[in-house]
Amino acid sequence: MSRDVTGEYGDEAGWIEAELADLAENEADETSDTGPLPVVAVVGRPNVGKSTLVNRIIGRREAVVEDVPGVTRDRVTYEATWRGRRFTLVDTGGWDPDATGMALRIAEQAQIAAELADVILFVVDASVGVTDSDEAVGGVLRRSGKPVVLAANKVDNQLMELEASGLWSLGLGEPYPVSALHGRASGDLLDVVLDALPETPPQTFGAQRGPRRVALLGKPNVGKSSLLNKVAGEERVLVDPMAGTTRDPVDELVELGGRTYRFVDTAGIRRRDRELKGADFYAAMRTRAALERSEVAIVLIDASDVLTEQDLRIISLVIESGRCMVVAFNKWDLVDEDRRYYLEKEIDRQLVRTPWALRVNISAKTGRHVEKLTPAIERALDSWGTRVPTARLNQFLTELVQATPPPVRGGKQPKILFATQASTEPPKFVLFTSGFLEETYRRFIERRIREEFGFAGSPIEVTMKIREKRKDK
Repeated sequence: MSRDVTGEYGDEAGWIEAELADLAENEADETSDTGPLPVVAVVGRPNVGKSTLVNRIIGRREAVVEDVPGVTRDRVTYEATWRGRRFTLVDTGGWDPDATGMALRIAEQAQIAAELADVILFVVDASVGVTDSDEAVGGVLRRSGKPVVLAANKVDNQLMELEASGLWSLGLGEPYPVSALHGRASGDLLDVVLDALPETPPQTFGAQRGPRRVALLGKPNVGKSSLLNKVAGEERVLVDPMAGTTRDPVDELVELGGRTYRFVDTAGIRRRDRELKGADFYAAMRTRAALERSEVAIVLIDASDVLTEQDLRIISLVIESGRCMVVAFNKWDLVDEDRRYYLEKEIDRQLVRTPWALRVNISAKTGRHVEKLTPAIERALDSWGTRVPTARLNQFLTELVQATPPPVRGGKQPKILFATQASTEPPKFVLFTSGFLEETYRRFIERRIREEFGFAGSPIEVTMKIREKRKDK
């Protein structure tokens, strides 16, 4: 600390120092990044149990599972560990060579995942046997030259193991019987996958952190996937006029302005989660989990439409998470002069809780002003990690309180004895006081801290530690 608490505050010194020690213990340590991991792509025709097998491998229900084909639509990555070995698992949509329309684009994403993988885990429904689609996909995999592990799924008993032997006809080697639903022989299958993986490069640990994580949030069909494809420079995720195309959070590394970011395309957040069922319910849960793992949220709002309750609820969700925020008004190319005037009025009226959020007007479809996202993201992240020196903070608050004292409460005027920034990411300030500070006065302090020290694009939190009243001897 920059100030001598004991000498300056006398009797309060012990209490303040004890509270500061507690704050220091609660501050989280930063984690180091590791090197690249080998990649295993899980492929197969629709509804053979790929996502169920992925959940079994990673040991938790992350991939959305429902007993209808086409639930998984994009390449979705997870980190998995087996026998102390870490690798990246890629869940894919159903690969049907005869598909058309959106199903064809889902199949294309699955084929891309197979081309980029180190090992391909080909899942076939042993209870059905070899289909024409299985044979077509098997032919593509044979020509790929990649190591292929053939998983005969839905084998729940020894009788089914005999049925699984018919999968030898695919020409991909031995079929390994497994039940993704019940976990039967899943460990044996993972042993085979690990044996096929290339050697992992040595892990390097250092002060450098990994790519900053950026979550794309918004209501369905607002343009999140289009924006990810535009900043990536290629079609990484599916885009379709039908709302709800994206269901799993999709991670993609994107280079912007010479820096690499990990963008996370999320499912659209609908109006009331309690009304959601099946895959949509779990997709909403994963969107919230993706936000918690991210550092900055880009909230997309349809500028051609009025601000809705849905938009405001998503912004509130970001505020509650403590993540920094950039509000991107998409489809700006569709907005005329009259609409822009009224939109500014709507923003001033309805986004009164977030005057600190950075705003960018873009068109994900045409690419208009998309490049402005980079400086906005960097500025928000810089604010999120800003730490104000304790001496400067207390000097500023002393002058502020002298000019505008706290309101009297119960016949006494509370005093701010000391202040410190307890943490960053998000910035949290703690005021050690002799009494309760009204919420309006705390908001006044927060606003003045922003004016003095910045924090554009980042939320800040101002809390109190009230000194207990001394007991009479």
